[in-house]
Amino acid sequence: MAEICCGAASGSDTAASCEPSSRAARRRRMEIRRFKFIAGVAVPSENGNKRPKLEVYPDLSLRECENAVENCGGVAEVPERRLDLEVEDDSPEANDLPNGSPVCLTSSPCRSLAPVHVQPVLFDPCPKYGMTSVCGRRRDMEDAVAIHPSFCPRDSLQPSGLHFFGVYDGHGCSHVAKSCKERLHQLVKEEVENRETPTEEWKEAMERSFSRMDKEVSEWSTDIPITNCRCELQTPQCDAVGSTAVVAIITADKIIVANCGDSRAVLSRGGKAVPLSTDHKPDRPDELSRIQGAGGRVIYWDGARVLGVLAMSRAIGDNYLKPYVISEPEVTITDRTEEDECLILASDGLWDVVSNDTACSIARKCIDGQAPSSPPPSPGNSGDAVKVGIAGETSDKACSDASVLLTKVALARHSTDNVSVVVIDLKKDT
Repeated sequence: MAEICCGAASGSDTAASCEPSSRAARRRRMEIRRFKFIAGVAVPSENGNKRPKLEVYPDLSLRECENAVENCGGVAEVPERRLDLEVEDDSPEANDLPNGSPVCLTSSPCRSLAPVHVQPVLFDPCPKYGMTSVCGRRRDMEDAVAIHPSFCPRDSLQPSGLHFFGVYDGHGCSHVAKSCKERLHQLVKEEVENRETPTEEWKEAMERSFSRMDKEVSEWSTDIPITNCRCELQTPQCDAVGSTAVVAIITADKIIVANCGDSRAVLSRGGKAVPLSTDHKPDRPDELSRIQGAGGRVIYWDGARVLGVLAMSRAIGDNYLKPYVISEPEVTITDRTEEDECLILASDGLWDVVSNDTACSIARKCIDGQAPSSPPPSPGNSGDAVKVGIAGETSDKACSDASVLLTKVALARHSTDNVSVVVIDLKKDT
């Protein structure tokens, strides 16, 4: 920067030896000084007196002059102009510094002083969660649970990050549910990253992800030999194996749920249970009409079943029941509110014996600290063998207690299926 002779010199002899030019004199009269300006810090006083009001220009354009001060972590060296002094010279040079204009102390004039607005980067951490998955009274464990915090990195469309939760209830064998656990979140990530807008195409992205998962499972079951799998003894091609899937993606402001089958997602909001998915049962009027329109039948054999076999009308896999059983999910997009308390994802091992309202009430009490800590589920007193086989994952003890307690309630009410429960704390102040 060009230094001002009279402003930098001190002492009477030095000042006398320096004959200021007319331009330097004008600058001296305006008392131009350089100082450090930091946003949010009060201007210090001089000799106990309040300094005159200053007009400060802290935002310099990216197109500033070549010799401008470099940006150094939010502290910028900017000029100060005293408003209590005015330019007294009427010469043409004085017009170079009009009132209300910032003064640049560089050797060349600035081309622009347009303000630069810095957009804050928001990041919504993964909500607290707890998970419990038990075999229950079934011979084999066919459920699978997937939890992937921040599975999709921040980008321009979704700067807050995405968090993935999924519950998969297998039937026939466990390998389709396990495949969904390992792959479905990766497929969703690929589809989400290819979106062109942040709100539009959620439904399409989830439908494409489920369709790709179904295709992979079908190709895998027919082309790759299966080892250490119970279904290998039933059919060489394993086309009678499938899995339900209920998936929730949590963002800073939305809950996206995709459901295929009879697993379920229920939101606790303002003390009430709000279902975010609807079970795909063969006797549901619209599903019954679709199955019959495709040439299939619903036969009641220990409940409504597609062709008398499968007790759900949508699933991933189950090649031998296509086109009556499809993998297309139903997708709901829900805005998050301050009244949201928790979200429960669970297989039908819970929902067959526990209502939405009861499940949400139990989860709320655990999260609010009103319920005692729950030990692992234990065999009931009915005489039936109960395989505990707990698989758990948690980031919060209260959510873990809620998932364990819900599992215990399901077993106490004689659920005959595998039980998998995920409880997600949605309170924004936690």
